[in-house]
Amino acid sequence: MLEVLSRSQRGRICELRKNGVTIRTPVLLRTVDRSADADCIPQIYVSVDDRARALVVGDDKILMDRGLRTVASSDARSPPHDDNGVCVLRLPLTGDEVIPEDTDITVISNAFELRKDPRRMVDTIMHIRMKIGNNSLLYAPGLADPSNLALLTYMGVDVFDDSLPVSAGRLGMLYIPEGEIFTDQDVSQRNIDEIAAECSKVTMFISSGRLRELVDQRVSSPSLVAALRIFDRVGYEYQEEMCSTVGGRFSCNTTQSLFRPEVRRFRKMISERYVPPEHKRILVLLPCSAKKPYHTSKTHKAFASAIHTGDHDTLVHEVIVTSPLGIVPRELDVFFPASSYDIPVTGEWKCQEREIIRGMLSELLEFGYDEVISHLGDATDLIRELTDLTETSVGDPASPASLNNLENAVRDAAAGMERCGYHKDRQENIRSVLRFQFGKDAADALMHNTDVTGKFPYWKMHSGKEQIGMLSPERGMVSLTLEGAERLAAAGVSVAEMADFEMKGNLFAVGVSKADRNIRAGDEVAVTMNGTVKAVGVAAMSGAEMEDLSRGIAVKVRHKAK
Repeated sequence: MLEVLSRSQRGRICELRKNGVTIRTPVLLRTVDRSADADCIPQIYVSVDDRARALVVGDDKILMDRGLRTVASSDARSPPHDDNGVCVLRLPLTGDEVIPEDTDITVISNAFELRKDPRRMVDTIMHIRMKIGNNSLLYAPGLADPSNLALLTYMGVDVFDDSLPVSAGRLGMLYIPEGEIFTDQDVSQRNIDEIAAECSKVTMFISSGRLRELVDQRVSSPSLVAALRIFDRVGYEYQEEMCSTVGGRFSCNTTQSLFRPEVRRFRKMISERYVPPEHKRILVLLPCSAKKPYHTSKTHKAFASAIHTGDHDTLVHEVIVTSPLGIVPRELDVFFPASSYDIPVTGEWKCQEREIIRGMLSELLEFGYDEVISHLGDATDLIRELTDLTETSVGDPASPASLNNLENAVRDAAAGMERCGYHKDRQENIRSVLRFQFGKDAADALMHNTDVTGKFPYWKMHSGKEQIGMLSPERGMVSLTLEGAERLAAAGVSVAEMADFEMKGNLFAVGVSKADRNIRAGDEVAVTMNGTVKAVGVAAMSGAEMEDLSRGIAVKVRHKAK
């Protein structure tokens, strides 16, 4: 039975207990021939003899080569065969292969042929992983080396072997994480050591939720760069499904990191869900800061001191312009990944960054602000021709002269405008936050007869004497009470239906009968039974995993109905 212990996008640390053997992934299998000392053979390994290879798990030996050994580029198809929970596939696939539901391990027997074909590698791994679901390990024999193991894990492969490093090492080819080096000696043992160390490093990065950073560091060869670019382009939905909505600090050091799934999802949600508070008539564009969330930085506190000098401040919509996210409205700066990213600052903007920022800002301007103020300094060049604007930065945006200009520009822009009270300001700000987090229908349901109190970023939502929820900067989104969960469930958003039993603590995957497939790890979830809300908490896995898996916590419960 499979249990996922840790996740980082599609990369995962799992435990599978099979035939008395515990398999912990990502795992590197040894290739053992007939001459091996029986006392040194592990419980799971790859057996090789003159006729065929076999996957050995405890007392089970499953052949990976049977009958006609077709190649991936041929038209000849080999039907899959399964043996005691192991299903062996051979490329090319028909697309109609049937994988038994009780499959523990799925093997792509001739995966090696994908090595120099980035597009086919991406398509094949995604296709097979989606077909087998989350409850089976995926094994790609002969495909991994120290330079691509992180990327393969990131794509969804769980099991690897040392066959390629060994065979290449005997020919004098040294495999290291940075690439390949030709030598004039047998380096097979060093290759084994290198790929074993890389497997341990991948495990560590998964545990810390930072596998993508390691992938960005590792892809150096043309074929691996191509594979990652293709994967980001065609596999966004596949990646995003397993991408948490919360997380820790991470770095965006490469151009390719502009297309990380969590970064791309943030931009997509801004474009598709976000609507600024309707009473905000003055758009103030601000630069980002090294410290996150932005509102905690010294620079942004100085900006706030210049903007919030009177009741005209409720008319101001502060929006941070940044890469890789494009734009971040102030009320969303506690949300992941806006609260957590680091980028190298050089003062130069890549063409992709320019395109992203200009596109997102153009969409924002369509909401029709009366005045636009740029406090971006030199970065105003990015957006100057998009609209008429007032520039306030003189050199350093945090200099006294710049701040004085900002304060005066805001006051001048607000002159003659009808003021908005702070009560409405809080109401409409939290409505925009809820719409971004849950969508329009859920936001409307949560805001029905709801008052908002407190000061950003600690807004609290009340309906009469009942608290509905609150914006939690520590978590980076709105957390709900049971009353809030009832409204969420009524809107049909982020609901996990549990089987009819008494829940003692957290909700485990085995107890989930149905889950919203849009749920992501980190999301707020309403737990219902027969249509009645029984609990509210935080998703520990995606909605797809809640339905697929039989082990592991599905929802970490915060409040439970009595």
